[in-house]
Amino acid sequence: MSVAARSAIALGIDLGTSGVRAAALATDGSPLGMAAFPFPDAAAARSPAVWRRGVEACLAELSSHLSFDSVEGIAVDGTSGTVLAVDAAGAPVGDVLMYNDPCPDSAVVERIAQRAPPDNPARGSTSALARAIHISRQPGVKAVLHQADWILMQLGLAERASDENNALKTGYDLTAETWPDWLEACGMDIALLPAVRRAGAPLSVTGAAGRALGLPFGCRYHAGTTDGCASFLATGASAVGDGVTALGSTLVVKVASARPIDAADYGIYSHRILDFWLAGGASNSGGAVIRHFFDGARLKAMTPLLRPDEPTGLFYYPLLKPGERFPTNDPAYSPLLEPRPADDLVFFQALLEGMTAIEKSGYDRLADLGGPPVRSVRTVGGGAANPAWTRMREKALGVPFLPSRSAEAAVGTASLVLAGKARWP
Repeated sequence: MSVAARSAIALGIDLGTSGVRAAALATDGSPLGMAAFPFPDAAAARSPAVWRRGVEACLAELSSHLSFDSVEGIAVDGTSGTVLAVDAAGAPVGDVLMYNDPCPDSAVVERIAQRAPPDNPARGSTSALARAIHISRQPGVKAVLHQADWILMQLGLAERASDENNALKTGYDLTAETWPDWLEACGMDIALLPAVRRAGAPLSVTGAAGRALGLPFGCRYHAGTTDGCASFLATGASAVGDGVTALGSTLVVKVASARPIDAADYGIYSHRILDFWLAGGASNSGGAVIRHFFDGARLKAMTPLLRPDEPTGLFYYPLLKPGERFPTNDPAYSPLLEPRPADDLVFFQALLEGMTAIEKSGYDRLADLGGPPVRSVRTVGGGAANPAWTRMREKALGVPFLPSRSAEAAVGTASLVLAGKARWP
């Protein structure tokens, strides 16, 4: 391969829940380098100053062993629904409201419930729109931004801009490609919100702040995405019917679809990414349930002893407390974890079997609502390393399980730059 093909062409910045990560890709999409800046504590994860310091540290680390001379574009992903207010100089005003923070004013949530379209993802107790409205009312606020938007501005983007994926839960209308009028009726001054472009679209060339961080003249800022969408892209999934299951603290399933699938009653909404729609939902089941019963050492000891071809016959629905979002939507849905066998290994396997059934039901639910039948699955998260669980899931879903290109969201964001370059040369 030529030297040019191995030069860093695209950079992706990922602001996740645990830290900042950055990836550099070659022209062919292969990763050339990664850098990480873990958040030292929960308070740091909420601090814009720490976000910026993390981005600067990651870029400095990458540039210490890679040349940025050929970098043509950079994009940022952030946690979906994390918002902050800024003053006329772009400095944060008040506290950040994170992706999982409820709006402090329940009246705002209720007003959105009355005014927003029925299946709009801006509805609900953890509405990003509600958080945006709440923080917009502080004195001195001149704009409300998503986490990724603010970082782009710290990198030198002169005009505030966002992407469709981050803007979706703030009420952005993907069909009309505009902020809808009903936001004003909910109490949101649309003039405070950023302009929105499709994920991957070029925004402008590098500003002085970007060049001070090592980005070359002529490098373009690209509209980014959410951390969840970036993780999907990182796997290499892109064709209609490609599914990605995240086996982390919660169990999340997403599928590439030719059409949007929106069902707020099931926590399902769709992001548009390039030439497909990304639809999915998140169960309240997942790794957090397993860790509640077993520590890491016990899990490590039991995993090789699992017997995936010998089902336990225990049909669990593993939840830590009542309530499920997807594929069943019932705030009172009861956990089913009994009878508990005396053998911990059998109990552990039954938990995995229950989660496997939830995963299959999730893909089935998406198909029932108009999505494509899942044709392949890639897996990310800690559960991907459990071969016995993978075997259970392969049998249940009956489709090929493909290797992921990468589990790094920053790689997905950088690949969005490459796709954007091809789409908007």
